[in-house]
Amino acid sequence: MRKGVVYKSTGSWYLVKSGAQFYECIIKGKLRLQGIKSTNPVAVGDHVQFELLEKDPMKGVIASIEERKNYIVRRSVNLSKQTHIIAANIDQVFLLVTLQQPITHLAFIDRFLATAQAYRVPVVLLFNKVDVFDQAATEAVSAIKAVYEAIGYTSLIISAKNGTGVAEVRQMMQNKVSMFAGHSGVGKSTLANALSPNLELLTAPISAQHQQGQHTTTFAQMFDLEDNMRIVDTPGIKGFGVVDMSPEELGDYFPEIFALKNNCKFNNCLHTKEPQCAVRTAVDDGEIAASRYRSYKQLLEEETSYR
Repeated sequence: MRKGVVYKSTGSWYLVKSGAQFYECIIKGKLRLQGIKSTNPVAVGDHVQFELLEKDPMKGVIASIEERKNYIVRRSVNLSKQTHIIAANIDQVFLLVTLQQPITHLAFIDRFLATAQAYRVPVVLLFNKVDVFDQAATEAVSAIKAVYEAIGYTSLIISAKNGTGVAEVRQMMQNKVSMFAGHSGVGKSTLANALSPNLELLTAPISAQHQQGQHTTTFAQMFDLEDNMRIVDTPGIKGFGVVDMSPEELGDYFPEIFALKNNCKFNNCLHTKEPQCAVRTAVDDGEIAASRYRSYKQLLEEETSYR
């Protein structure tokens, strides 16, 4: 039995690195039957044990998955109770955000951050494409950046295309496993190429008709870079459905709401209609951003409807 790390997942086979060698592996059927509700029981970043095939020593069968320290998960499709694990055992996620070509809505950011908070994954926000900012975009990004920095999220304004801020990103990635996430077209693969040109990841232009990115990354895949950096490049995410959050605990994954929950009159306050709610008072006073509170209420309604 060998130990290795999953570097690529296509859903039917997995590329596993053990030592300096890569092996193409499949999974034992029983792994799909152990109460795992996800569409992919094995994810990129998983530490696994596998057996080599006698007839082909470069191929193997994954027999077991070691306990994960964390993972990023999302609903596989709308109104589905199945989940999809994007990546596991990651030190940090860089969520790439763009204000145009394509637009990253604040609700999407908040959904992603809440999920990462629930599964103990640190997130850094990267506001990309500063090279095309006009004055209005510069002011808008500064305002949005301030909202997230105020609640504890590290945020950088970068340009993957011309290199602005790339050195700072590289410094943060040293000796860590990092994941790049965001919509198609926000510059994930462009940033990866800027960090390590030898990768030569495929990039594609923005659709002029829809102002949306075109999918260039089909499967999640991990890459080794210099300075002991590893990155997980992921397919573009259109929507992001959160999972496994009860209405009562949802506020715990919004740091500014969690910080005030003990000041509410009722211990089980959902911060919507209850009297003497410290969170709603903070929203009215401008201490909690209205956009964040809207995202919280939207998620609360969705989670309530799923129960």
